[in-house]
Amino acid sequence: MKLNPNKVALTLGVFAALVHAVRGVIVALGWGPALLSWMLDLHFLNNPFVVQPFNLTKWVTLIVVTAVIGYGVGYIFATIWNKVNK
Repeated sequence: MKLNPNKVALTLGVFAALVHAVRGVIVALGWGPALLSWMLDLHFLNNPFVVQPFNLTKWVTLIVVTAVIGYGVGYIFATIWNKVNK
């Protein structure tokens, strides 16, 4: 099966952006510290991190950067997939 690199790239880029958008909403609602402590506790780890206050500029930057990186990774993946599966 041949993959369309642009479609795979867009899918992964949008998915990465959405995950980080939800993460920002969790921080904005004040649920970040409790959720982080809970997730680390499930892995038998102590929480050495401090969740910073929500910052709209950082949140938007995070979403854009993860979308671009996700797009790049998706495009590279689909291109390699197509070359390996000729």
